[in-house]
Amino acid sequence: MFLIDGIQIFEVLLPLALILVVSKLLSIGARKIGLPQVIGMLLTGVILGCIVFIPNQPIINESSQFGIEVFAEIGVILIMFSAGMETNLKQIKQTGVASIVITILGVIVPMALGFVASLILGGDLSDTKTIFRNVFYGVILTATSVSVTITTLKELGKLNSKIGTAIVSAAILDDIIGVIVLSIIISLDGAMTVGDPNANIALDISMVFIKTILFFVLAIGLGFFFRWIFKKLANKYDHHRRIPIFAMALAFFYAYAAEKWFGIADITGAFFAGLILSDFKETNYIERRADITSYLLFTPVFFAKVGLTSMSSFTEANSGFNLQFAIFGLVFILAGMAGKVLGCGVGAKICKYSFKDSLRCGIGMMCRAEVCLICAQKGIDAGIIDASIQPFILVLILVTSFITPVILKATYKKELQDEMSIIETPMVENQTSSEPIEVKNESYSGLSMDQGQK
Repeated sequence: MFLIDGIQIFEVLLPLALILVVSKLLSIGARKIGLPQVIGMLLTGVILGCIVFIPNQPIINESSQFGIEVFAEIGVILIMFSAGMETNLKQIKQTGVASIVITILGVIVPMALGFVASLILGGDLSDTKTIFRNVFYGVILTATSVSVTITTLKELGKLNSKIGTAIVSAAILDDIIGVIVLSIIISLDGAMTVGDPNANIALDISMVFIKTILFFVLAIGLGFFFRWIFKKLANKYDHHRRIPIFAMALAFFYAYAAEKWFGIADITGAFFAGLILSDFKETNYIERRADITSYLLFTPVFFAKVGLTSMSSFTEANSGFNLQFAIFGLVFILAGMAGKVLGCGVGAKICKYSFKDSLRCGIGMMCRAEVCLICAQKGIDAGIIDASIQPFILVLILVTSFITPVILKATYKKELQDEMSIIETPMVENQTSSEPIEVKNESYSGLSMDQGQK
């Protein structure tokens, strides 16, 4: 038995076993009905969180919660590290200015609507704590997850279309900007609420920006050096386990350095470590190994912790959940959906996309998932926002995951029908004519009838 200030470490083992079994079963169920597997992991936390309502239950206690938090912290670092590696910066060049405009409006509009929605909660707007709270609720809505959108576009054969490429590129930039803004808000909130009457607020704020800029300069500068080292290792040790081991060490180092030395959120450091190792020879191998490590244990625990936090917020005496917060939560969900559709849609229209393609862009960027939850959890941990927001974020993820593919497919219905009629027309004509007919349909890459007979 290991004891740390009264914490009995072994007590985390039973909750871990429950989390792994239940999350796997629910993830499989979610996948079978067409939902992201993350939904199953979140519901695991919600279900296990109901245990806290049982008097004198021995499963979810101070010791087990401490252990879950440790595993969850490692989980979120690995998730963001993987997200960084999945980021293809070359993709942005394909759409150029369009992806930048779509991203900027896709960040500003949801953030503004989130801020306006949070006015329902009241508070003195002359108080910096209230301002940062409201801004952070807006920051949560800037995060995008286009995995559902990408899957849908792939099924429709439109992923490599002009608007499909714009959506993917904008989503890449969206995550980068969102993580940076999150770090700045958390750092500024910390500087403004030090509680020292002799503190120089202007100097503290200046130091936040100086540290932030310094972090990015050093992270990028050292990134070139680390990337060169990993390329050398990849050439010498092709697909060797030592490469993902060193890569994960880099992720933990960047995460620690960001939080400890620069006051930046640790997830930002992990994300940049992933960016350093993106798009080179061993990226897929590193990502596969990291994902195996993460999804075997740490990732399910992180998302279960989010669900647990949501349920625990209802039992805490200082919980902010009430009718007013419930109304805010519903408006928050609507703001999250409308913000992306309006922001990204208008951005695409400004870049001279058609109305229909602009609408597709807004709908495609509407989906939310793990980054949204990570942002919220960081705000909760920093004491900026209330944990009662988590159930509403879960609803936002569920709703957008359901309706995004449905609406997106509906916008392509006429196009797909026209394409099918063009493909089928030559086949009908060929039945009444003995002469061969040449099919001139550039959108159809399949075999012609003559080719198929060879």
